[in-house]
Amino acid sequence: MKKAIVTGISGQDGAYLAKILLDKGYKVYGGLRRTSTSNLWRLDRLGITNDIELISFELLEQSNIFKMIQKIQPDEFYNLAAQSFVGVSFEQPMYTAHASGLSVLSILDAIKSVSPHTKFYQASTSEMFGKVHEVPQKETTPFHPRSPYGVAKLYAHWITKNYRESYDMFASSGILFNHESPFRGEEFVTRKITNSLVKIHKGQQEKLTLGNLDAKRDWGFAGDYCQGIHKILQHNIADDFILSTGKTHSVRDFIEKACLVIDTEVRWEGTGVETKGFNSKTNKLIIDISEDFYRPCEVDHLLGDSTKAREELNWTPEVSFEGLVTMMMEEELKYL
Repeated sequence: MKKAIVTGISGQDGAYLAKILLDKGYKVYGGLRRTSTSNLWRLDRLGITNDIELISFELLEQSNIFKMIQKIQPDEFYNLAAQSFVGVSFEQPMYTAHASGLSVLSILDAIKSVSPHTKFYQASTSEMFGKVHEVPQKETTPFHPRSPYGVAKLYAHWITKNYRESYDMFASSGILFNHESPFRGEEFVTRKITNSLVKIHKGQQEKLTLGNLDAKRDWGFAGDYCQGIHKILQHNIADDFILSTGKTHSVRDFIEKACLVIDTEVRWEGTGVETKGFNSKTNKLIIDISEDFYRPCEVDHLLGDSTKAREELNWTPEVSFEGLVTMMMEEELKYL
């Protein structure tokens, strides 16, 4: 039986990946902060909470990281934990640098020292491209992050590559473009949209306030991407891979598709921060804009080219953009 440590087990990707690994016969150790032990609803909903051995894993405590890796001797280590919200990274840049960047150095050094057979996966991000130098972005595209989160993740990405090349470690990174699901945290724009629209539909909320409606992202389904994450560590060589759909949609597109699920059509008025969205049937204001939700530095056109993963890993995303939005809305309708 293979043993795998998955950090960030209580998050969206941690839950989906744990289910995949359990289905493949792995012994799964779920690393999480002590403060997250009561936040296991994603694992509960998948029905796998009791199948995972939860372990205390503090990203900012090097001795804890060292002891856990030495004790478990995992075949595979999936590092999905981080301070992963871009907006918060502007407010907490130092914490983000340590949790999303320097912690990866501690993990890699522990693996090198006490469990060198362990294959390591680092969750990199399209936010590392930021001010893009080419469209679409490939594994060879230069990086130019535009947030403390992107900068921290870039350090983690490069230190993973450095340890791979310096110490012949099996250390790979997946450069994942935006991937969403009903398990997304409510602080992320896609889940904020679906959660708020259903609450408005049910009379539990007046309106939804957002930032830049014209921001575009390459959005895919997290479950598909976690299949790709597993494939990356099963590849015959350690390497870096982009996982993406190769299609972009705006926040406005996401809202319009979500509204269709609840038989609502949005009528837009105004431009920029003066934009307002009205329910076309009732003329009720349901969406407005606040500059508070704009990023200090917006990223450019993030569009991923996942040709390498499709050809070398035989990975293909299966859920369409419309299918993803519908899935998220239907889940909100079911549980709210």
